[in-house]
Amino acid sequence: GRGLVEFDHVSFAYQGEDWVLEDVTFRVGPGEKVAIVGATGAGKTTIIKLLTRLYDPTRGRVLLDGVDLRDLQQSDLRRRVAMVLQDVFLFSGTIAENVGLDRPDVDRAGIERATRAVRADRFISTLSQGLDTPVRERGNNFSAGERQLLSFARALAQGGDVLVLDEATSSLDSESEHRIQEALFALMEGRTVIAIAHRLSTITGMDRILYLESGRIIEQGSHQALLRLGGHYARLWNRQVGGFLGAA
Repeated sequence: GRGLVEFDHVSFAYQGEDWVLEDVTFRVGPGEKVAIVGATGAGKTTIIKLLTRLYDPTRGRVLLDGVDLRDLQQSDLRRRVAMVLQDVFLFSGTIAENVGLDRPDVDRAGIERATRAVRADRFISTLSQGLDTPVRERGNNFSAGERQLLSFARALAQGGDVLVLDEATSSLDSESEHRIQEALFALMEGRTVIAIAHRLSTITGMDRILYLESGRIIEQGSHQALLRLGGHYARLWNRQVGGFLGAA
């Protein structure tokens, strides 16, 4: 299988010896789903930034199928790693252009398949111009939930073996919440997933959870195993049940 992600003794500092991540090692097998949880400032976002090569590790390596990300072409990396960020970036253009990103390998049929798979076709079909509906500045003609579904459709259309997800904490009404969750599971199907997860349903659905504190992984295991362990994760869970897990 393709889509093996490894962090090999990764440390990262934006400057000097001010470590945001310290000696982080973990492995996510092809098709495995991993959630990263922990307090604000624990280093969760930095892991995402290293995976998408916004930054390179100060020490250690990040590998995709055994290859150091530094040795991959940026275009390869973008093709292999699909990204869904909390701040959905929509540009002026049509819905189709926002989903397909003008990639020659993504045709109209691919765009339609992607919007259908994440159920974005439900709201798109109510628009008189459908996929050719113009997107206003930053997508402000769509609701937060609709924007999120479009970002899922984009990630799906872009393909890739690895999905990197920075899950939005924005509170949606429960109907949108349910729709987003359904779409998310469609998006994660068959991919390696590394997610900063806030929604309880996302977290419990993952194969493994990494609990990060001050730039180190201090606990890891399945949701059930970590609850049995009765440590940091279990305390966080018990405190937060019914709400979201930690702020962004």
